[in-house]
Amino acid sequence: MKPSNVLTLPGWQSSGPQHWQTLWEARHGYVRVEQHDWMRPLRGDWIARLEEVVLSRDEPAVLVGHSLGCMLVSAWAAHSQNTHRVKGALLVAPGDPERPEMRDLLRTWAPVPLQALPFVSVLVASRDDPYCDFERARLFAHAWGSQFMDYGNSGHINAESGLASWPEGHVLLQDLMRD
Repeated sequence: MKPSNVLTLPGWQSSGPQHWQTLWEARHGYVRVEQHDWMRPLRGDWIARLEEVVLSRDEPAVLVGHSLGCMLVSAWAAHSQNTHRVKGALLVAPGDPERPEMRDLLRTWAPVPLQALPFVSVLVASRDDPYCDFERARLFAHAWGSQFMDYGNSGHINAESGLASWPEGHVLLQDLMRD
């Protein structure tokens, strides 16, 4: 698989320079799906952008979502006629837009689609993620048909979690790409 067919999907406000997604892009040549507005994410706009990028790949893509990027994968898969162009997805620390404190900020992201993804996926969740309760993450994994991985107390599994380039996560991605 070509590195350019691994698409990173950051969450709300994108991923900063020390985030593992950014480090993977620099090290491995993966491609970030750039959104038109990282600060005011509209689900329909984000879905349209992901559709455009998936269709531009020359072979099936592997999606690497973080936070709201996980919600993007489920929303895109619920609407797209092109899900066959995705080989699999690594979903890390899903952000829950239905949390009371997030509803007004991310109103276009509710309800979260809870149908099975039509491709293989792994969901990695932290027990102390401030943006998604652990049991809610487990519910997403079950609904989406994702393999569920308990990543212990790792916060939002981002730069603040001290993971650097997160080699363990990259092993998960490589395993997903081999399947």
